[in-house]
Amino acid sequence: MNVLPQASGATLYVVATPIGNLADITERARQVLSAVDLIACEDTRHTQKLLQHLGVRKPLVSVHDHNERDRIGQIANYLQNGQSLALVSDAGTPLISDPGYPLVQALRGQGFNVVPIPGPSALITALSAAGLPTDRFAFEGFLPHKSGPRRERLQDVAADPRTLVFYEAKHRILDTLQDMADIFGPERHGVVARELTKTFETFYSGNLTELVAAISADDDQQKGEFVVMVAGNPAPAAATEIDTDRLFRLLLAELPPKKAAAIIADLTGENKKALYQRALEIQGKSAGA
Repeated sequence: MNVLPQASGATLYVVATPIGNLADITERARQVLSAVDLIACEDTRHTQKLLQHLGVRKPLVSVHDHNERDRIGQIANYLQNGQSLALVSDAGTPLISDPGYPLVQALRGQGFNVVPIPGPSALITALSAAGLPTDRFAFEGFLPHKSGPRRERLQDVAADPRTLVFYEAKHRILDTLQDMADIFGPERHGVVARELTKTFETFYSGNLTELVAAISADDDQQKGEFVVMVAGNPAPAAATEIDTDRLFRLLLAELPPKKAAAIIADLTGENKKALYQRALEIQGKSAGA
């Protein structure tokens, strides 16, 4: 079986790795990691443990948030020389709230082949067992660390009808849940997934006030890695319909037709010329009345 379809190399494989349970490694990921010439990873020590588990020995090069752009030229040189590489993060699928986007973007721009090797992702794993709607959802990644910007971001998505998904760290989980209760409302339903696929995997479900109380009650439940999912706004504000004819009659009492049409065009997004013609019609009817 040829696990590397481009036998000559010069390919970057974006490889998903387990998010906790090492048994979740896919057979294809195992084969690719065994076959490539080099592995680019977020933390060489972390990846070395995975490779030891798989019985794989490969040269490693670190690619993380602080050096990723500096590594682009180096990785491109490897590919230019016909070598094949795998890109992995510490856990899950690279680029999904993990390093890799600038590298993949640059290499694709230079014409190199980039091949995804799908597998675990905390985002999809959490959604699959949360019991929240998954036909439409919005992934927001990590929220800002500070309360002010975090609350602003939450306010931006408060009216979104889709299920909202966030990643959060242990030292901010309670503050984030409390901010969500304040912004989304205490009765909004949510699910918190903790330590997915690991020994102490836990799902909490309830309204946001209940989630704050449940996690506050046990210090042990404030440890680990979290995926926070919140039901979408159950009753998003409906767009207000504007009675343009009535608005025209009010505006035309004080403004010329062209100015009135311009104001209504700004409000409704309708065509300004068509509105101007409508203004003349309404003005003519009013004058003839």
